[in-house]
Amino acid sequence: MVAVPDNRANTSGGGGSSATGAFATITTLFFAWGFITSLIDPLVAAVKGIFSLSNFEAQLTAFAFFIAYGLVSIPAAILVSRIRAVPAIVLAIGLMVGACLAIMAAGSAATYAGVLFGLFVMASGITILQVAANPLAAALGVPEKSHFRLTFSQAFNSLGTVLGPLIGAHFLLEGVEVPEGEAIDAAAASNALSAVNTSFLVIGALLVLLALFIWLSRQRIERASPEMSDPAGFGDTVRAVGKSRWAKIGGLAIFLYVGAEVAIGTQMALFLNDGDIWNIPLQEAGYYVSLYWLGAMIGRFLGSALLTQFKAYNLFGFATAVAALLCAYVAFVGGPSAGYAALCIGLFNSIMFPVIFTLTLERSSASDAATSGFLCVCIIGGAFVPLAVGALADASDYATALLIPMLCYAVLFGISRLARSAELHTSHKTEPAAL
Repeated sequence: MVAVPDNRANTSGGGGSSATGAFATITTLFFAWGFITSLIDPLVAAVKGIFSLSNFEAQLTAFAFFIAYGLVSIPAAILVSRIRAVPAIVLAIGLMVGACLAIMAAGSAATYAGVLFGLFVMASGITILQVAANPLAAALGVPEKSHFRLTFSQAFNSLGTVLGPLIGAHFLLEGVEVPEGEAIDAAAASNALSAVNTSFLVIGALLVLLALFIWLSRQRIERASPEMSDPAGFGDTVRAVGKSRWAKIGGLAIFLYVGAEVAIGTQMALFLNDGDIWNIPLQEAGYYVSLYWLGAMIGRFLGSALLTQFKAYNLFGFATAVAALLCAYVAFVGGPSAGYAALCIGLFNSIMFPVIFTLTLERSSASDAATSGFLCVCIIGGAFVPLAVGALADASDYATALLIPMLCYAVLFGISRLARSAELHTSHKTEPAAL
């Protein structure tokens, strides 16, 4: 499957400062893909105006990005098993640079389909990073701190998601606000597409520097990495996951969580721009999207500390319950206060991904490698749930559309209760009481 660090084979996780330095290096990747992924939020609002799209059509931007996780994760995991983590990470960043060039070409040709293709290639590269880096961050140290390490790395991922919408709104949303039923004028569309090109040119240049940094740090990462698990093929991975009840439960949890988070984030600017919510200019609304992701960043730093004091499944249950209640408030109460409630959901999303990931690894009977690859496949929820939310927004309004994320969080709360009573896999019986 994938040559990722295997906690079951080696609990040392590398030693001392070497492991710490490797962990810090890997954490830079979390920041990078958080920044790029969060650019999808203002990009959805931008292409809606540039190409005169419905909410459903605009959400194809998120679909093109997140569908890559379903199609590429297991092949990417097999690739990592063949060439190992660091070369795979550099190759992934190279794909992302190529995606920037493809999006720039599509912008020059004013073709939405080309933008969607470039986003798919970009997400394919990020998928390789996810498959390699998530379990690596969890494993670079003692097993008892895996929840903390992955949540801490995800906090820097959130820092990227805070900066992404701020910068994206500044460059991507100027002059693209178009009243319903009207089309953007040619000059404004040309200027907006030029801004898209400039943004992705800068991103491509920064990615080249990141690839160079990772390559120069390759010996530090490889020295600190624990033993690597034996690679398996596609069929072996599917069979291993199919036999594990908790791998499938964790996969459902990732699908619903990512779907809900992405659906809310990609609709947020349009939601706050709506006359029944805040009725503010679209570009200004785009700036506020960063507060949604700022809540996730604060929550992850805070969650890193709380996870040393509380059971992970209890903290997860609390977060999902509050997120569901906030969605219900938006859908049933509405009005200006619903804007604040929607932004607060980010705070409670914060710990969900890393906790789902580590809870599943602890309870899955499949290997860490097979489980990790499958969980990355299930990030595909970010492709399908936003489409459903966009369709409901077209049929009703933006506030009512949050009923779908509300249902996602309700199911996640149920999964948190299942985790509480589930038996740990044999190799994880030493889970510390504080977690």
